[in-house]
Amino acid sequence: FLDGIDQFDPLLFGISPREAEVMDPQERLFLQAAWATFESAGYPRRRLRTQARSVGVFAGVTSYTYLLWGPHEWARGNPTNPQTTPWSLANRVSYLLDLSGPSMPVDTACSSSLTALHLACDSLRSGECDLALAGGVNLYLHPARYVTLSQARMLSPTGRCRSFGAGGDGFVPGEGVGAVLLKPLDAALRDRDHVYGLIKGTAVNHGGYTTGYTVPNPAAQAAVVARAQAAGGVDPRTVSYIEAHGTGTDLGDPIEVAGLTTAFREGTTDRQFCALGSVKSNIGHLEAAAGIAGLTKVLLQMRHRTLAPTLHCDPVNPNLDLAATPFYLQGERAAWAQPRVPVDDGHVTVPRRAGISSFGAGGANAHVVVEEYPQPAPTPEPTGPQLVVLSARTHDRLRAYAGRLAGYLRDASKRVATPGRPSRPADGGDTDRLTEVAALS
Repeated sequence: FLDGIDQFDPLLFGISPREAEVMDPQERLFLQAAWATFESAGYPRRRLRTQARSVGVFAGVTSYTYLLWGPHEWARGNPTNPQTTPWSLANRVSYLLDLSGPSMPVDTACSSSLTALHLACDSLRSGECDLALAGGVNLYLHPARYVTLSQARMLSPTGRCRSFGAGGDGFVPGEGVGAVLLKPLDAALRDRDHVYGLIKGTAVNHGGYTTGYTVPNPAAQAAVVARAQAAGGVDPRTVSYIEAHGTGTDLGDPIEVAGLTTAFREGTTDRQFCALGSVKSNIGHLEAAAGIAGLTKVLLQMRHRTLAPTLHCDPVNPNLDLAATPFYLQGERAAWAQPRVPVDDGHVTVPRRAGISSFGAGGANAHVVVEEYPQPAPTPEPTGPQLVVLSARTHDRLRAYAGRLAGYLRDASKRVATPGRPSRPADGGDTDRLTEVAALS
């Protein structure tokens, strides 16, 4: 569970406290995540109005249980009417930030946020928008959600998500929210944006009729992976990591590996060159936010050039024969080396590339191929005093904000010591003065 989902500053967004109380916490959290995403990217509302002709919002959401608290409150004599309106999840962001591009919720069950990313990319390519926010949110807000999942026998009774491991008996529910800001690469470079990664290709499809409504179709999964790779002109031999759906079931995990293998075999017969993992073993299954969680993990792995471990996968599911596939399980932390791919006259070094899969329980599949972006050489560290501009709505919040920055700088000065240069003193010093100056400004 996420902490503090009931904590929200409505006045920051111009929302009355009374209205905020009946808003689904998923809507509140996605609004906060959207705000933080634009802020991190350096796009305050003024810049969005002047530099972005059209900004789209695509929000994955699949849980609508907050409204179920209404009858409980009515029985206690409280006439409040809690709301769960998925359209408002996206529309609220567009309204408050004055964005005029497409604005839509996306519900394809567990593939919702990755499908939202696909739709955002399509919107950018078609010219509907020149910036797009894509992401998802998932909270468990009422016991009815657990009853439904338990009746469907989807939850792990042992409380472990054993992605690709023996004894996989279902998934563990997880909560999360996340978003990314998308734009064409040439425009991002022109505007000197920070680029975390390149989306090479995306694809979605449906599994059609199978032996059961929630039974996946390996042929359809293979097709969606192959289509995403083809859309980006990506040779499967150059993909060195797969962030799998990997819910941790005896049936679903082998089907997913079979689909991935079929897709990769269209381009290579090599074996065990591509790491395989799932963040669900670490944080649970985030359902509508599962895709954005997988994308976040991949981008962090690229930044740190490190493959994170998938938990509870030892011993391996006995129904898997990974030795005959292009994949090996990433069961421990390891360096993510830049791949060297065989060619006719030797080997060539290629960028780190990853595929991310999300499959909805009703058969809606999505796959995205992401490539690392070479970061520019770091600029020399500045020396001497530096000017830092801070802003907040109130004097009290400004002081708190400055205090957080001061604490961060104080901790950083303790951690970092560059060879050949002494680290800065850890006694507070200038960082304490930062708090004082902010309180006086």
